[in-house]
Amino acid sequence: MTEHLLNVENLTVEFKSSGSTMKAVNGVNLQLNKKETLGIVGESGSGKSVTATALMRLIPSPPGKITDGHIYFNGRDLLQLSEKDMRNVRGNDMSMIFQDPITSLNPVLTVGNQIVEVIRAHEKISKKDAATKAVEMLKMVGIPEPEKRLKMYPHEFSGGMRQRVMIAIALACNPKLLIADEPTTALDVTVQAQILDLMKKLQQEHDTAIIMITHDLGVVWELCDKVNVMYAGRTVESTTTRQLYDNALHPYTWGLLESQITMGTQEQERLPAIPGSPPDLTMPHSGCHFASRCPLATEICHHTAPELVEVQSNHFVACHLQSKEQIVERKEGIFNAAK
Repeated sequence: MTEHLLNVENLTVEFKSSGSTMKAVNGVNLQLNKKETLGIVGESGSGKSVTATALMRLIPSPPGKITDGHIYFNGRDLLQLSEKDMRNVRGNDMSMIFQDPITSLNPVLTVGNQIVEVIRAHEKISKKDAATKAVEMLKMVGIPEPEKRLKMYPHEFSGGMRQRVMIAIALACNPKLLIADEPTTALDVTVQAQILDLMKKLQQEHDTAIIMITHDLGVVWELCDKVNVMYAGRTVESTTTRQLYDNALHPYTWGLLESQITMGTQEQERLPAIPGSPPDLTMPHSGCHFASRCPLATEICHHTAPELVEVQSNHFVACHLQSKEQIVERKEGIFNAAK
């Protein structure tokens, strides 16, 4: 457990509503070392953001609850900490950048006040010294005229600048782990590139580990060392970024990769789509959650859920075709039949 900065074992999160129970995250395992970047990908509703929120122990209760698993951070199980101790972990050791900065920042407080508040909540420091550090943080994330900007309100910043402010707040206390939940979704591609470059630069300077929650595999390729692909609350494939792009083995991962716009995509070209819809997680389900949408599904897929197994070194796949050879052979057969 102590060899990893973060070691998540069998994390399960449930939400109860109107007499039904939904397992939004179901038995997820994650490992992350210092200075590494892990991407968690999947379509909407796959459990990415719930996983991130659970790591910070910010699941709203009720209706949500972490019902099983362990979250070891620096060897300590965060699920065993008191709320007071967990508040010290947040900010000091772990920070999170949320998807929409305009709803995460307080509209009636200046940006400076919000950064100072975070710094003073975790450090024994005077208000004057905290304000000096706040200026340094804004300068570090590339915001011009930081002394002037410190006195401005969130609505006076552009979307990209607000996201930089959120990064400054998240990094104010030099956390060991930064969790970024879709941090570039609402930004144009130029600003996205700037934010990703900034995160890489800050990671190199501060040795920060990063978990990047995204549906954009281009962001994963740009930033991440390894990837967890999630579907319906479960991990279906986990490996290095290079291995995922060169040799993806789960049918769901193929669908994600093939539906990405690339430089060679023609304007009128229709992108492949994964047929069907994700399952209703409030309903009982005994088989593989992807079976109804999977081109490789056989009878066993519809009544037995596959385990996540290592089919080659550091490459884990949850599929009943449990060897690389079986998966590739079946994949080639499907593609050849479609020609």
